[in-house]
Formats: sequence, structure tokens, C-alpha cells
Amino acid sequence: MEQAVNGLVLNGTTPRHPPTLQNGDNSMHEPSLQELERELPLVMDGQVPLGELISRMVQSMYAELTEMAETMPHMSDAARKRYVADWVVKIKRQVVKLYAIAKWSRDASVVQKAMNITAFLMDQNRQFEEAVMGLKYGKESLDPASRLRNHDLLTSLDVLTTGTYRRLPACIKELIIPPTPLTDEDIAKTLADIEDAMRYRLRTSEIVPWEMSQYRIADGRVHFAAPKLFEASLCLRGAGKNDGWFFVDVSFLFTVGGDQTGMQEFPRTPTGMLKRNITDEADARLAFYLPPDEPPPPGVEAPPRPTLPENVVDAPLVRVFNFLQMMSLSYQLEILWYQAERMRSLGWAEFLTVEMSKNRQQMTISYWIRKPPRIAPGQAAAQARNRMPQLGGKLKISIVQVMEKTGRRAMRSPKARVLAELQERSKLERSRPSDEVEHLRFDVQWEPEKGALGVIIGPEDVHIPPEQMAIDPDNLDFESLLRRIIRRHTEGVMNFFQGHLMRGLQTRNVFSSPGEITFVTNEGTPSLRVHLCADEVVIVTVDPRTGRITLRDTGDLAAAGRGPRFAALSDGLNDSPWMLPEVLIRLRLTTITDLAEQKVQYLGLQSFRKRNLAPEELAKLGSDARGTLYIQLANFPSHYLVLVITDTQYRYALINVKVQRDTMYNNMVMEDIAWLNAHRINGDDYSVGVGPGPEPVVGQKRKREDGMVATPGDQYTTSFRLETKVLRELYAYCCARVAYTKVEQQFKLRGIPYTHVNSTASTGVFDASSIQSSLARSIPALCVLSSDILSGAPAAEAAMPNIRVIPLNWWSNDQAKVVTCVKLKYVQQPIGKRASGTSVIRPSKRIIYDPREAIVSFLSDDVDKCVDEFLEEWARVSKMVVIAREVAQMSTKYLWTDVRLLSFDLQTVEFAYAGDYTLSLTCTDQLTSTGGSYHLRFGRIEPEDDNEMQVDGALTRSTLNPQEDVEPYMRNLLRHGRLASALHRLVGLLRETLPIVAELEDIRGAAARAGHAVDTFAKSAGWFRILYGDLRHALDFRLMAGARVVILDGSHSLFDDGTDNTGIRRFSGFASTSTKAGAARHDPAVTAGLQPIPEFRSLVQEAIRAAVVRGVSGQFAPIDIGVICDVVAVRVVGRMLYEKVFEKLAAQAGASS
Repeated sequence: MEQAVNGLVLNGTTPRHPPTLQNGDNSMHEPSLQELERELPLVMDGQVPLGELISRMVQSMYAELTEMAETMPHMSDAARKRYVADWVVKIKRQVVKLYAIAKWSRDASVVQKAMNITAFLMDQNRQFEEAVMGLKYGKESLDPASRLRNHDLLTSLDVLTTGTYRRLPACIKELIIPPTPLTDEDIAKTLADIEDAMRYRLRTSEIVPWEMSQYRIADGRVHFAAPKLFEASLCLRGAGKNDGWFFVDVSFLFTVGGDQTGMQEFPRTPTGMLKRNITDEADARLAFYLPPDEPPPPGVEAPPRPTLPENVVDAPLVRVFNFLQMMSLSYQLEILWYQAERMRSLGWAEFLTVEMSKNRQQMTISYWIRKPPRIAPGQAAAQARNRMPQLGGKLKISIVQVMEKTGRRAMRSPKARVLAELQERSKLERSRPSDEVEHLRFDVQWEPEKGALGVIIGPEDVHIPPEQMAIDPDNLDFESLLRRIIRRHTEGVMNFFQGHLMRGLQTRNVFSSPGEITFVTNEGTPSLRVHLCADEVVIVTVDPRTGRITLRDTGDLAAAGRGPRFAALSDGLNDSPWMLPEVLIRLRLTTITDLAEQKVQYLGLQSFRKRNLAPEELAKLGSDARGTLYIQLANFPSHYLVLVITDTQYRYALINVKVQRDTMYNNMVMEDIAWLNAHRINGDDYSVGVGPGPEPVVGQKRKREDGMVATPGDQYTTSFRLETKVLRELYAYCCARVAYTKVEQQFKLRGIPYTHVNSTASTGVFDASSIQSSLARSIPALCVLSSDILSGAPAAEAAMPNIRVIPLNWWSNDQAKVVTCVKLKYVQQPIGKRASGTSVIRPSKRIIYDPREAIVSFLSDDVDKCVDEFLEEWARVSKMVVIAREVAQMSTKYLWTDVRLLSFDLQTVEFAYAGDYTLSLTCTDQLTSTGGSYHLRFGRIEPEDDNEMQVDGALTRSTLNPQEDVEPYMRNLLRHGRLASALHRLVGLLRETLPIVAELEDIRGAAARAGHAVDTFAKSAGWFRILYGDLRHALDFRLMAGARVVILDGSHSLFDDGTDNTGIRRFSGFASTSTKAGAARHDPAVTAGLQPIPEFRSLVQEAIRAAVVRGVSGQFAPIDIGVICDVVAVRVVGRMLYEKVFEKLAAQAGASS
């Protein structure tokens, strides 16, 4: 190797082997990938935990499944399948999305690492920019007059005059001529000597602060330890009296807690430039009163050195202690400041401010920073009065100097003070030290802002023990300190709200009970657990980061859909935090209403939260009513079951409203209100009456009945725990009450007294065992007297004294009905097709008859008209019963052996009145002003032999009843007089006119078969006519009293008053019906268009003779205009007279042609 003049090697050459490092390590440490990743900052912006997403999805699915389990049983099978299919498709889409997110989350760590690297690079870029700006600042601030040191003129003159150096620099000599190395013994002896000198000096003359009294001497230096501050090592420059101390190194005694990110910037043992600065400052303080090591250059006047006053002894260790103490506390304060800024960068920046004083000895932290509200135009004054502080409080951490005190607040213990005093007396005698120990410590002050979050916290709620606010060097954690402060502030706020809720005028009735407001810790944050109703609770807390009051649910699966509501309430609440009691009251009311509305929806009922009622109408529900839920009765739209929500429980009312059509908004008015006792309704004792309610106001009607006013002890005590069964029973009870009220109103309007009777008694065909409501057996029935309700009705005597009225179907969604049960005084067994093979018959939709008990049940579909419908049906049924009874008794009572009852089903009576001739009676329009009418249908009993022979295309025996033509005239007979008498007259008339109509039908049939134009028809109930083909001649048959018939020329009136006075009028005893019918007509109108039959008197004589020849039985007598005969002879006499007249008219017609 070529030697260089001024160095080890030539300039530009490189040694073959690298120089040996001082620490003996020939290789450079390369950090691992894991160590590099730990250096990266953690960035969580925009990241959402996958577990939270899955939890919300599961909560939503559980809530929907719970609702489906409650609502689907009420759906039809098709609707249920369609609903399940739609739900499965919707959930499948959500699950597929969640699955895609879960697959994507596998790369979340890579994305997280990329975001961390991006943040690291941005931080590096910021540092580069700051370095560039620092260099630029240094360039601009550099003194223009600064210059290099002067040249070495003396050496330059030597070289110039002599051509060589007269002297060499010491560094060159030391470089060229190495010093003689010391042996190990020399080194050990030197260290021992210096250690002895330091030990002697410390024990005899040096003032050692009590805080550094724990020291050790080793390795040629003194190691001082100040607990919780630092460990420093010093060494003497020599053993002389004026040889001072010099600084070696220091280690600060602290431990960083919490997040360790970035703590490598704050090593416990300073190195590099930081150590150089500390060393320079410490050496300067140690040599403050010592002369300089080297004299100043010639011509340069050194600045004056400080000198010790008289009787003052230098105390360098005190000065270095004060300096290192300040350095340690400042170092810790910088670490706390860094941690605070770190919190700001992790999401606290908007709500947390950190300020440091100019001397870097005080840090002020403001938390819960709020943005100033927007002031609307014209509302500045109002908002200024209610303006809240823009921060929650301040935390001040400062380094302060405290004076030496005695007692409990002394920095030193009594023993330490005594020892320090003894040290000064022994070492200083009558002198005093140049410096005193500065007692520095951290002073932490918490100043909660007055009126933060709209509350003023008492002093007892803001007190924190000093040990909880002290800065612990063994655990420097600013976040934990701030969270303790915020937790205590939150506790004070929660205590204030708890006391206000439990003792406030508006809330003490709601939240003063034990367990309603509970102080809990929710995830480390003091919170209030507020019981709303039933199992519903809400957690009220303050977010430690933002200082916003938040309302949260308990996190159960059933509360999955309430998050948006709580978020909206929290947003509005933080604008006016003092409104928390009102918000909780409103939330409680909303929750109670939602739960009740949910139960109503499960039952398939229609409900309304508001109705168009005026305030004075709502006052009828009581002054303590906080909310209402109106459940409309399906069968009675004007009636509502009202759930009145008070501070402590539900109250139930049944109201009847009326819409005022003449108002602008169709306002409603409560016409009636009845309070319900839910405890009694849902218990064993069900009663029709009113329950507890508020005191009635002026103008309010209220239903009260004897024995039905409940006492306060009977109230339903469960607080807002509304079971579906209870609501169903209340709704059914209201429907029953309305149905009964409507029936009772009809009784009152008619002046009919009524009583309540036990409904468990037999109700005929409607037995209580078939009723689908558990209340049905307990709801009483109505009982009226037959003499009252049937007063003026026909056949009132047919009913037993007591009549039972029972509303039905009020428990279901079907139309409400009313059944009226009447027990008849006698049993009339139904006969006919409907009565065969069954003990109970139902002749119509509204009538059921039990012949075993003789009970008739009348069913009405319209509750408002049930009494009218019953009276109408009763009029019909009672008449049918009377008719059936009379018909059954005619065979024995009147000796009409061929009269027999064929069919009876309460609606229709069919009987044979003569031979196989039958009549079917039905009543219609019984409640009309005319007294109702009857429908008569004539027929004949069908022959048992279906193989009858036909003659000329017709049956030998007709199946038609010829008396069908007289039905319009016969129906009016039953409307006059008593029904039994009228029925007797009807049957007698039918039997007496049957030979007439039978013979006329035979005449008509024979004429039709012969091709002759002859018509027969009825003129009234006892008046029949044969009209010949020329339409000018007729033969009349008229029934008379005593079963006699007069056959006369149709051109003559029954009341002719001829000159010979031979009219039939002189004969008395005509049938009353025919007489009245004839008297009603004027003779010209009756005989208009008809001509007298020629030679009619001779034709009558011939007919009588022909009848006698045929052996007719009965009596007959000719008169001027016809013949009178008995009914039994009318067929022969009438046929003979018809044929004689027909032949005469035919002969006359042939002669004229």
C-alpha cells in the first residue's frame, strides 16, 4: 500500500478490506418484513367489521321470521305460500350479497396493508416537504456577515520564509507517534483513584439533591438515580479541587402505555443529536462557575464568567438535577402531546383540540367540540339565549414548580427533609448553596364546561381523586387519562338526567318507580338503562369521542328495526340535549303505541292513532291521557275501542262517534263513552258495565249501571304488557257491548222493559257450547216479557211469558247477529219433507225450530233492526202456528174428516181441505200498515199410481186444482177478524165452491176437446161464470149461505129490481162474501155487453127435469132468472142447464145463419 503524506492511504485509493467497526460488528442489521409492517400506521377509514354486517343481517332475518310466525296463521294457504316465496327470494339475494362480501373480505388484509403503506408514504412525503422548508428557512435566515475562520498566518509565514514547517500540529504528532498504551493495572488504578476522589467529594463537599441521593459509583463514574425521573452518570475531570464534573449519559425513567405506534421517536436513552444537545447543556450547567478550559485566543476578550457571591458554595449537582428533571418532565409531556395528536389522527380531530404553550410546558386539551349552529335569520336572539357551549370541557397538563411544603402535601417525606438539612449543615456550615432544588411536577386540571350538553353538573359529580388524574411515568397513556375524565363527566351528566327523570314534575310519575332508571356501564361507558314498557328498554349514553347523547337498543334480535328511529331521535336530541326527558317520554309513548298497534295487526283489526276529534272531545278521555290508539269495531264502524295511554298503564274505553258533515273537515264528536275494567273482563268475573276512568267532564255522557263501577284495586296492574289474548277479549267484549246496547236502545224506543239474565242457560238451538269466544258464557242475555214485546202483534198468546234475546257473532269478523228465542205454549210437530228425519228444522235462513222444546229461534242479520225483524217473523210464524193448529183440529171440531194437515215448517202450512185438493199458505209483509198479506198456492195430491191411462192425449184424472183462479179473492179473507175464524171461513168457502169450480173445469175441458169456444172464470170468491162462444151470453154460479148455489142468467144482476119484484134480492141468506162483492158493483157495469138467454125459464125447467131423471140428490128450486140448489146438486143441475143453454144458443145461431 502506498503511504500518503497526510493520512493512512492515498487520496482516491480504497483499502482492500473494510475497516473494523468500533463495536466489533462487521455486518449491518437488516430489519425483517414483520418489523417493517409494524412501523406502518394503522388506517381504518371506511372499513366496516364483517361481524357487524353479519350480525345486522341475522337480526333482520330473525325479526322478519318472528313477524311471519305471528301473522301467517291468519292468512289463506295461497297467500301464505306466496308470502313465503317472496320472502325466500328477498333473503336469498341478501345472503348472496353477503356471501360475495365474505369472499371479498379474504383480501381485506391486503387492502388494509395497502392503505397503511399509502398513509406511510404520505407521512414520508410530509416529512420531506418539512425538511425542504427547513433548509430553505435556514438559508434565508443565515447571517450574511458570516464567514470562515481566519487563515493560519503564522504557519504561512514560516513556510514562506523558511520553506518548511517550524512546528507541527498536535494531531499530526499524535497520528504519527502513537502514545504509550496504558496497561490494565494502570487503567484499574486510574479508575479506582477517580472513584475514590468522587466518593470523597460527594461525601464531604458536594451538595447532592435528596432526589438523587440514591447513587452508585462504578466504572469510573457516578450513577445517580432520581425515581420516576431519570438515571444519569457523571464523572470528574480530575482530582483537583477546581476540577468539575462532566456529563456522560442519561436514561429517562418512563414507560409508554397504550398505543405504541410511533414510540420509537421517544427512546428512553437519548442518542445522536438529542444526546449531544443534552450533554452540552448539562456540561454547561456543571461548569457554570468554573473557569474556561482554554484561554481565549490572543486579542479576543472572553466574556465575563459568573462568580459566586460570598458565603455561597457552588452546587453543580443541584443544577444538573434541575435540568434533567425539567428534561424528563418535558419529555413526558411531549409524549403525551404526541399521543393526543395520534388520537386526533384516528378520528378524534373533529371533536378534540390540542394546544401547547410557547414554552412547551403546558398542554390544553378541549374535548367534545361542537360545530357552531347555523343561526336562522331573525332567530339570533332566541338561539343566543339557548346556545350551548361549543365544548364539553378542558384538560390542562402543565409542568409547575411548587414550593417546599410540610404536611401531607410535601414533596419530601419528613425523613428526607431532615437528612437534606443535615447534609447542608455538615457540608456548607454557615454558607449556602448557589442553587436550590426546584420541585417540579405535573399539574393536571379538569375544567368541565358549565352548561355542556345542556346540564349543570354539581361539584360532587365532577370530583375526581387526585391519584386518578396523576401522570404516572410508569404508564404514560394520554388516552386512558382522557377517557377517565370523559367517563367521570359522563357519569355526572347521567346522574343529572337520572335525578331529573326520577324527580321531574313531568317524568316522576313515569320513571320514579324502582328499576325504571338504572345506572349501568355499557361497554365501559356510564349509561342509563331506561325501562320504557313491558320488556322494552333503551340505553342512554354519551359517546366518549363526539360527546353526543345517543339512544341505543339493547342489541337483541327483536330490536333490529329500531336503529333508524333511535338515530333520528339522537340527531334531534343533540341540538337540544336538555329535551332528553321529553324525548324519552315521546319515545316511550311511541314504543307503547307501536307494541299495541302490532298486537292489533296480529289480530287483523284496523286501528288509527289519530281521529278527527276536537281538543274538547279528547279531554273526555281524561287529563292524564298521553296517547291513544283507536281500534275500529269491524261490525260497528262508528264505535271504537280506545286504548288510552297514561303515565302508568293502559285504560280502555268504548266510544261512539258521530261525524259532523256540516263542518269543513268532517269533525267527529263522542256521543257516548264507557270505561272498561280490563281486569274484570279478563278475569273470572265478566260483567257488562264500566271500568275505572277519569272523572266525567261537563257535557259528557257516561254509561253506568248498578254494581258495575270498579274500584281502583280492581284495575289491571300489568304495566303496558298487552297480551294478544287480552286485546282479543277486550275487542270481543266491546263488540258484544255495542250489540247489546243497540238491542237495548230498540227496547227503550218501544218502551219495552228488559232485564239481564244468565247466558249459561239453554238458548235452544244456539247453545253456549257452540260459541267460539270465552267471553260468550259470561256475557248476560236480555230477557223481555212476551206481553210487552208482542203487544199488538198477532197470535201473542202463542208465546210463553219470557223471551230471550242474545246477540251472536260479535266475537268474529263476520256480521253480528241477534237470536231471539221464543218458547211456544204448545208443541206443534212439524210434518212434511223438511221435518222428516231431524229433530230441528230450519224452514228459512232466519228461523230455526226445535219441536222437542217448542222453541223458535229468530235470527236477525241486522242488529239495528233486530226487533222489527223479530216482530215480522213472529207475525208470520205465529200465524202459521195458529193455522196449523186450527187445520189439525178441523177434522174433529167441524167434522170435516177429509181435512188433514200435510206439511208444516213454520213458514208454510199445506193441508188438504177436500179430498186430494190442497192449499199451501204463506205469510208476507206482516209489519205493513195493512197488516200483511197471504200467499195461497192451490194444488192436488199427486196419485201414487204413475201408470194412469191417457184418453185423447190427457190424463183421466187432472193434477191441477181449478181453484187457483180464486186465489186473489181468497187471500183477503184471512185479513178480516180473528185468524182462527177467518181460516174457518176460508176452508168452508173452499169446500163449498169446490163442486162449482170442479164442474166448470170439466165443462171447459170437455168444450175444449169438442172444439167449442167456451170460457170459465171466477168473478169473486163465490161468483163464477161460464161465457159462451158468442161472448154475449153467460151463465153465473153464485154461492149463497147455507151451502146453496144460485145459477142465473149472466145478463141479470143478483140485485135486479124488476117490476114484477121477482129478483133474487128478496131471498135472504146469501154468502157474505158474495153479497159484499155484488154490492160493490153497479148493475150496469156488471151486466154490460151481455144479452138475456132466450127462453131461459123454460131451459131451467128442462134442466131440472133432466137432473131429476138422473137422480140428483139435494134440494133445488127454480126462480124467474135461474135456479137455486144445494151444493151437492150443483154439478148435475149446472151441467144440465149449461147443455140446454148451449143447445139453445147453437140452434138459434144455426137458424139465423
